[in-house]
Amino acid sequence: MSELVTRPEMKDSNSGFLKRLEVIGNKLPNPAILFLILIAILAGISAILAALKVTALHPMTHKAIYIKSLLSQEGLHWILTEMIRNYINFPPLGMIIVLTLGIGLAEKAGLMDVAIKASIHSIPKKYVTFMIVFISFMSHLASDAAIVVVPPIAAMLFYSLGRHPFAGFAASLAAIYSGFTANLLIVTTDVLLSGITTQAAKIVDPAAIVTPIDNWYFMAFSVFYLSILTTIVTEKFVEPRLGTYKGVQTVTLDKPTNQQIAAMRAAGVAALVFIGILLLLVVPEGALLRNPETGAIAGSPFMKGIVPLLFLFLLILGLTYGIKAGTIRSGDDVVKMMSESIKGLSGFLVMAFAIAQFIAAFGWTNIATLVATTGADFLKSVNMTGLPALLCFMLFGQFLGLFTASGSAVWALLSPVFVPMFMLLGYHPAFIQMAFRAGDGSLNTIGIVNPFLPLFLEGLGKYKSDTGIGTYLSLMLPYALSFLVMWYLLFIFWYLMGWPVGPGVPQRLW
Repeated sequence: MSELVTRPEMKDSNSGFLKRLEVIGNKLPNPAILFLILIAILAGISAILAALKVTALHPMTHKAIYIKSLLSQEGLHWILTEMIRNYINFPPLGMIIVLTLGIGLAEKAGLMDVAIKASIHSIPKKYVTFMIVFISFMSHLASDAAIVVVPPIAAMLFYSLGRHPFAGFAASLAAIYSGFTANLLIVTTDVLLSGITTQAAKIVDPAAIVTPIDNWYFMAFSVFYLSILTTIVTEKFVEPRLGTYKGVQTVTLDKPTNQQIAAMRAAGVAALVFIGILLLLVVPEGALLRNPETGAIAGSPFMKGIVPLLFLFLLILGLTYGIKAGTIRSGDDVVKMMSESIKGLSGFLVMAFAIAQFIAAFGWTNIATLVATTGADFLKSVNMTGLPALLCFMLFGQFLGLFTASGSAVWALLSPVFVPMFMLLGYHPAFIQMAFRAGDGSLNTIGIVNPFLPLFLEGLGKYKSDTGIGTYLSLMLPYALSFLVMWYLLFIFWYLMGWPVGPGVPQRLW
């Protein structure tokens, strides 16, 4: 059997640089520890600024407010009395837990896996690349589970069609990772980021609220835009450079069974019924879920209750599929599946505790107001209040993302400073969040500080035994650079057009 035809491996000098970068990156602490360290640093800074009697001008009341020290008696009392409340009231906490219950049931019952496999098996050959990429974007609904499941399946499908499996794996992974959170649906990341943004926005406006649907226009459009361009990159650049794969197939792509197909169809019917009922409760004038005061959809129980509605939707789909497929036989099975899904949140629950305390402390000390007002005044003084300032912010967030595995952790770090600062320049907090999202994901695939890197190497290693970091990075670098350009061009175009970023959400506050 002839050997696999590929590009040359990266040389030792480059591998040595990557190895040093990996060693440095691995020395960074876990995000939870990182935020606890930041709290300690914040405490020291607050004590110094309080001793110097540094003041900040509140952007709404225009009254001088003093920096408060976390190391003072007042600070100690605040820490002891507010610690639990800071955690419980952390906006993403309850929403993520509730949504995970629904997603976990659908996943553990087998619906997610079967839906992906059935979709892939029904794709016409000439549309395979586009549909693989499109399905990969939509698989964000399964959060990190998508990274584990979809790229290996894409590689298997490409092999079965006589195409290079690396191309299928890379195209799918790029859509999931470099196109992170672009989706036609509302996913857990929408919930998590909007909660963090809301808390940061309240530093300037206590009444500010950013909902999970506030970036939907931009993120939904991104799916089609990025799917088309990623398909072109794959078929015109990446796959031709890989050459012809002639290795030995070591994996198979099983088709769903008849029972699984029947169960999936039943879940589809249940989905249509749920959506039909929901439309009746929202669309007609005076419908039950419209705003009772204005009669509009904006500000309605439907918009405010999007997470509970998503939970009910996933719950119904998971139950319907599981009962029909035989994976759910009793209420105990449902509870067990949900319990197992919650176990996967343990890392998030720990990280959320540290993030919640940091954001709350950052606001309580008034340092957030000081930084935001000072930063806004500086940008105004140098006449940098428009697109250049936003692009610099995006690049800065992207740089931090290279050294932090969690995008939400980066946003939790940046949002208390940049959300208030750009709000004072007149930008809507949801638009600022959108800018971060457009700049955050592009280079995810080539970040060495990545807990999934061993998984990626294992997936590629099934088709080429000596796959290493050099092989992986050389495969994914074209996608990283392509997504970098694609995301930024889309953001610039959207900004210049002045289009809203979500339903009833403009780019600017005034």
